[in-house]
Amino acid sequence: MAADKKHIILKTENLSIGYRKKQFEKTVASGIDIAVSEGELVAVVGINGVGKSTFLRTLSGIQPELSGQIELNGENRKNISAERLATMISLVLTQQPLSKNLGVAELVALGRQPYTNWIGSLTSTDKEIVKDALALVKIEEIQEKKCHELSDGQLQKVLISRALAQNTPLMILDEPTSHLDMYHKAQVLKLLKDLSLRTKKAVIFATHEINLALQLCDKIILMKPDGVVQDTPQQLIQKGHFESIFPSDLIVFDRATESFRIKT
Repeated sequence: MAADKKHIILKTENLSIGYRKKQFEKTVASGIDIAVSEGELVAVVGINGVGKSTFLRTLSGIQPELSGQIELNGENRKNISAERLATMISLVLTQQPLSKNLGVAELVALGRQPYTNWIGSLTSTDKEIVKDALALVKIEEIQEKKCHELSDGQLQKVLISRALAQNTPLMILDEPTSHLDMYHKAQVLKLLKDLSLRTKKAVIFATHEINLALQLCDKIILMKPDGVVQDTPQQLIQKGHFESIFPSDLIVFDRATESFRIKT
């Protein structure tokens, strides 16, 4: 008997993304068909300006799609209220509006807002979920610090912990490793991989760290000016998709090492 397939958390059908203002419409990408299942780590990669952030904003409902369909747990996202959407998708954005005077534990606790009462008081269950979120990201030792006291890498972990406290089946992150050095980039992406496996959440993130994504991700959504394709890293490599991302005069994709390198 064939093994049961993983449950699909997110699916798009013939999705077009872009901007619409009065009579003007600018399409950034179209014909996007993807599927992301529970426990999968999926990177969105492509050159600057190809539409990665627009794509993530559209998936999360911040920005309306131009056409096509987005499904969450098999339900058309258009039929999901904003309140319920907050229990299905958690976001970690590049420009995250937050007060750095908040304590770490206080910021993580904000992830419980979709579930708290009108005065925002936490139940014992909420407090236990916050405690678990701090432990999953291994930041218990800094939970009493103020956010302005943290390094960029520590703050990124706190934001990921807040998203975990929100307890959604889907996490979306836009450039979670921006402003980090090489070690901390690898540390954050390895953390996301571990979290996807341990929590069975679907995790989608946009990144410029293609070499790291190739090593860690279950699937990659590759955005190019001529279209969007999703597959495993191995299948994308075998089909030659990475060899045409950048101009070949400077950067080339080496199939032997499955990584990009500077042409010498």
